[in-house]
Amino acid sequence: MSFDVQEFRSHFPILDQEIYPKKNLVYFDNAATTQKPKCVSETVEHYMMKVNGNIHRGTHRMASEATVAYEAVRDQVCSFINAASREEIIFTKGTTESINLVASSLGEMCIHSGDEIIVSEMEHHANIVPWQMLCQRKGATLKVIPFNDKGELMLEVYESLLSDKTKIVSVNHASNALGTINPIEYIIEKAHERGAYVLIDGAQGIAHCDVDVQKLDCDFYAFSGHKIYGPTGTGVLYGKKNILEQMPPFMTGGEMIETVTFKETTFNVLPYKFEPGTPNYTDIIGLGAAIGFVETYGKANMVAWEEELYRYAISKLSQIEGIRFFGESENKVGIISFAIDGVHHFDLGTLLDQLGFAVRTGRLCVDPIMDHFEMQGMTRAALSPYNTKEEIDAFYNALLRLQQMFV
Repeated sequence: MSFDVQEFRSHFPILDQEIYPKKNLVYFDNAATTQKPKCVSETVEHYMMKVNGNIHRGTHRMASEATVAYEAVRDQVCSFINAASREEIIFTKGTTESINLVASSLGEMCIHSGDEIIVSEMEHHANIVPWQMLCQRKGATLKVIPFNDKGELMLEVYESLLSDKTKIVSVNHASNALGTINPIEYIIEKAHERGAYVLIDGAQGIAHCDVDVQKLDCDFYAFSGHKIYGPTGTGVLYGKKNILEQMPPFMTGGEMIETVTFKETTFNVLPYKFEPGTPNYTDIIGLGAAIGFVETYGKANMVAWEEELYRYAISKLSQIEGIRFFGESENKVGIISFAIDGVHHFDLGTLLDQLGFAVRTGRLCVDPIMDHFEMQGMTRAALSPYNTKEEIDAFYNALLRLQQMFV
């Protein structure tokens, strides 16, 4: 294939280091956060060191330049996910804030006692708790789509859960623990047949899947910048304009204000209505650099290499006696969650770290998935296009070595 992993990797100097003496870093914690290419850190540094002026309200040159750069990223994101209008792109702190925004604002507008909200059993906590709290406030009911032992949603059950009481369906594009890419087109279509709104949690999907919000016809799509090589504390909420216009503000203050008297306050138009206070503009501009980086290499090329790595990794790791994988859907991103008989996940993660491997262990912010498999925790290796087959070979050898320590 044409993807040059070493050239791609050269943009990430953090990967070229000894994390411990004579132990090179192998970074497999990409579902938690991705590393940042030089162009992102250089962009953020430039705007912090040379162009730092608070956006939208300043009349001086730096404020104007920062405002232009910030708004240019909005246009860039609009194109990246094929939104119909730049007014549909709301900048947030990340996926979690985006979901909370919708749960609070849309929930205030449309949820009443007796209504129902549907999530799935494979959601991370950030796409469960806001809906759970909304249901508690409003006297609504939270319903759950189960998944089978391969880690695939049980769609026949989903259809049976839908009713005229269903007001919101919120599911992830791809699971952060199982790696499953969900059939969100089908889920959206069925929810809309019942008149329900649909939010897609794209925390994992944005870096690994095609995202065309108009083609999907989702009402909301949320993702974090740091999962797609951008800075932490950045995120995007896409929402259909006609729905966002009806929703009340989530937080108040700053640019989201139009006028204030002690009698009444009026609010700004979209997208500013949902961007209170001073935005994290330098990092949002860095997010623009990250998206430009992805577009330069092409998401399809990056995903193709990641899929090749994933197949290689599964083939290699399957040779380890006593290994058990969680999430074996045919349609997956490069996330490998596993356990090895006789080895506690915490011990494994700690010892892997000593050998230079950064993996995630524990409950992965998905207690319902742990309960489904009756596990106290798992070990997760999440791949990125900057990973190599040589790193996977080294990981395989490390696991064998550590397994022997516990036999």
